[in-house]
Amino acid sequence: MRRVLEQALVFTGASLAAVYTPGDDGDLLCLLESAGVPRVLYGLRESYPVDGRSPAADAHRAGRPVWLGPEEIADSAESRRMPAQDIHLAALPVHDGVGGCLLAVSESPGGFDPDDRECLALVAEAVALPASAAPAEGEELHANAFSLAMDSGRVEVGDEILELFGLNRAAFDGRVETLLGHTVPEDLPSLMSVVEAGHMSIGDRELEFRVLQPAGPPRWLRLRGRLVPGGAGHPARLLGTVADVSTLRPDITDVARVQHLAAALATAGTVRDVSQAVVSALRAPLQADRIALAELENERLVVTVLDPPEPEAWPELWRLEWRSEWPDAPVRAMPTLAAALREGRAQIWPAGTALEPALAEVGPGGLAVLPLPAAGRMAGACLIGWDTPHDFGPDERALLTASAGLVGQALLRAHAFDAEHELVGMLQRQLLPRRLPKLPGAVAVARYLPATAGLEVGGDWYDVIPLPDHHVALVIGDVQGHSTAAATLMGQMRTALRAYAAEGHPPDVVVSHANRLLMDMETDLFATCCYVDLDTEAGTAWCVRAGHPPPVLRHPDGTTEIVESDGGPPLGVVTQADFPMTPLRLLPGTILALTTDGLVESAESDIDTGLERLAEGLALSDPAHLGLVADDLLGNAHRGDDVALLLLRYDGMAVRPLREGWTVWRVPEAARHARRFSRRTLRAWGVPADAMDAALLVITELVTNALVHTDGRVRLDLTLVNHRLRIAVTDASPRSPVKPTSLSWEATGGRGILLVEAVSDAWGTVPVSGGKQVWSELPLDT
Repeated sequence: MRRVLEQALVFTGASLAAVYTPGDDGDLLCLLESAGVPRVLYGLRESYPVDGRSPAADAHRAGRPVWLGPEEIADSAESRRMPAQDIHLAALPVHDGVGGCLLAVSESPGGFDPDDRECLALVAEAVALPASAAPAEGEELHANAFSLAMDSGRVEVGDEILELFGLNRAAFDGRVETLLGHTVPEDLPSLMSVVEAGHMSIGDRELEFRVLQPAGPPRWLRLRGRLVPGGAGHPARLLGTVADVSTLRPDITDVARVQHLAAALATAGTVRDVSQAVVSALRAPLQADRIALAELENERLVVTVLDPPEPEAWPELWRLEWRSEWPDAPVRAMPTLAAALREGRAQIWPAGTALEPALAEVGPGGLAVLPLPAAGRMAGACLIGWDTPHDFGPDERALLTASAGLVGQALLRAHAFDAEHELVGMLQRQLLPRRLPKLPGAVAVARYLPATAGLEVGGDWYDVIPLPDHHVALVIGDVQGHSTAAATLMGQMRTALRAYAAEGHPPDVVVSHANRLLMDMETDLFATCCYVDLDTEAGTAWCVRAGHPPPVLRHPDGTTEIVESDGGPPLGVVTQADFPMTPLRLLPGTILALTTDGLVESAESDIDTGLERLAEGLALSDPAHLGLVADDLLGNAHRGDDVALLLLRYDGMAVRPLREGWTVWRVPEAARHARRFSRRTLRAWGVPADAMDAALLVITELVTNALVHTDGRVRLDLTLVNHRLRIAVTDASPRSPVKPTSLSWEATGGRGILLVEAVSDAWGTVPVSGGKQVWSELPLDT
């Protein structure tokens, strides 16, 4: 029956053909056999009620064919199960034998023409089953037949089957496991999917497998069977036959190859995976000399795989159109191929057929072109060529036709997968830092690896935030889950932490603010985080953990340390949570490592073991090449989860800044006191007199503005490093000073900021813990 249905696919251009027969109770039309595209893609059921409203039931009851176009399907009760595409459906009654109906689906624009309908009528006659097709329980079996009880695993087999398995009747115990024990282990999973209850599926009702022989290679057997539902106390049974097919074309069998291809395409995620699966499943069995698989994009044949891959093995046109690794050939240069794609049918040309050079040189001994239909359009084409004259048998034609539907659907899925993967990668790249900043007295590198399982973007992130006064914040975190929601939340948390850090808050306040923000967002996701504030001048740091793995330190002498620090709960779990700070001491040459749990935790080892492995890797590393250290640490990652790694080597500052500070009290002579402090400090630092006058002018203006326009404490800080003097005045007001756009000659104020801008090399404001800091830098080398 499978061969008959495959012939229907070849001669009518149908994508799917299926036979339904009445069940034991007569109330249902049950699926007996199908060929072509899997039925689930068209919304066809496993069974239909005989008295229900469906094309199969209507044809069975009325005894006449039912022909439905896209409009009739849209108005039918089954339209909600059908795909949103233009398809044609045919239902023909099976008059002889046990009855039933034949269903066929076509994606051709015109549907089934008169010749196609006449062919389907012949197929409906050919698939008619005699009433004795289902033998009663206990009836004597033919020599090559078997009957398997699905509940107990007891099997009745004919003498010929026992001979094929190398058993005799006296030694056989009637258990299906005994037969399975003689099969080749690689074929056992597919065979088990047939003989295990609950695993019977359309594609598994006919398969080929190998049995071990006492001497010589394994023998190929073909199993054909159908599932008979149980009832009235009788179990469901699998009835069928087993035949020896080892002498019939041992290098290729249609059912086994289609099964192998379907299994490979089921796990193929990308277009490249689909292409490689097609090559491995078809080229060697067909003894083809070359195979090309291509996607059809805007009237161009974008080839995704060529086998063999050498350019010299392909026509000159293909070599001229070579683009980096694969060619991009225009369809208009091959009108024969374009016509085959328009018709949507597999085309086979034997040796000697007059074709354009671009095709003739692909297969001088024979050429097969398989249009790959999917979702109502052509997803691409597969070209199979032979150098020596090739004889195309009926089995081979059926194999190519059945393969085309599978490959087309897989190619469409893979194209969508690749597009989504590219979108996910772009989203991930946009959410993570493009480059890390240069740091005074330190070097930082980061690595991110997405998970290999699945394609959705993860929630791991890292960040390096330069802060005033030679401080730097190192952040690494992980949002729960792998989805666009997790990625979006990751971007929000990274932005929030950067904003809170730039405001000048201490580490525990930064993390606490982020936790409160996440709680207010009312999301079901939570996040972990590790935040380290490093003072590159002093080599000291404060670490805050929120449910995240602790940092790992590699000291200059090569010893490593997993920082034992108290941590708070993950972000977004508890509103009023404490996040204690842990002090760290870094000597020049120390490496600080922050990572997510994807590197240190897996199904095989817990997080403590992973941290110890990370510490051992750091101990063996060369701190002089930080990028190589990161690559080596990621070399053993399990990749079941996203991995983010952030490394910082603290070198210490070559030139230590000179710093002094002064609290400006609100007294009438506050500005004069600030100038006196500054003059004394700058004289001690050796600042030239002309530069000192400019600095005192800036100090007077900034201090006066803070005293006049703000309330609360005012602080003056002076920093000298690399012949640059930085003057910073901090107050409690968040309002930044505004430079006036114009001043009249009689105005008494507003010139202070203009003077600061004129004298300074650079100036600006930064938020600091609810207030602001106005700063100015003056070069001293001139």
